Amino acid sequence: MTDPYLMSLLAGAVVGGTAAYLGSLMITRRMALVGDALGHVALPGMGLALLAKVDPSLGAFVFLALGIVVIWKLGEKTSLSTETLVGLVFVTSLALGFLIVPQPELLESLIGDISQLSTAGLILTVVLCATVFFIVRRIYPRMMLINLSPDLAAVEGVRESRTNLLYLSAIAVMVALGVKVTGSLLVGALVIIPPATARILGSNLGQYRRFSVGIGVAGCLAGILASRMSHFPPGPAIILANAFFFLAALGLKKWRPARPVPRRGQPG
Repeated sequence: MTDPYLMSLLAGAVVGGTAAYLGSLMITRRMALVGDALGHVALPGMGLALLAKVDPSLGAFVFLALGIVVIWKLGEKTSLSTETLVGLVFVTSLALGFLIVPQPELLESLIGDISQLSTAGLILTVVLCATVFFIVRRIYPRMMLINLSPDLAAVEGVRESRTNLLYLSAIAVMVALGVKVTGSLLVGALVIIPPATARILGSNLGQYRRFSVGIGVAGCLAGILASRMSHFPPGPAIILANAFFFLAALGLKKWRPARPVPRRGQPG
């Protein structure tokens, strides 16, 4: 496949669906804004990669991996919450990133440019997304149990420290891939808006996860198509498409008739 437009569509669909699946777990754990914060942690790495004239995603991944290890280690040694530690690393990295990123490339780093994806980059994106999807699917029940009761999770043999490291690593990989799609400034929306939309539409956990993936894929495809027709940057167009789906879901919920409450003595 050599058509840049088709490669953009495929990469967007894969990244959007996987990020939304991961986001469904993040929202359940009330960590939706962690993905957004880690997007800014990637900025210094992108700046160093641009200075070295290599793929910015590679620099983003290296810096995110370093940030995740720092957050994980600090979480082991302190009683501070993950959100607090992410915020600490986030603001430090953001300040450093603005000093490092070359001015001409700053806008691309902030809003992304998926149209520049190479064939090798597409293959790597698909492989990494498949790996992240598999990891998240495996740890999903464990993370839900930890969220419900850490003590019960320990009794069931769940190793919370190891599971949290896998969880944070999955977030880091998706953010590194997502910055190519929407940039470091907007990447958090990929893990926030589709699951939020799915939560409105889904009536159980299974529907919530499936709808998250479907809406994530649809939002990226719609945004890339809109970008091609309007010549707007694809990153903001993808986020606006996802926001439109969210508003449509709100409207659908508002006008959908509620199920009647059965009277006493009548079958439900």
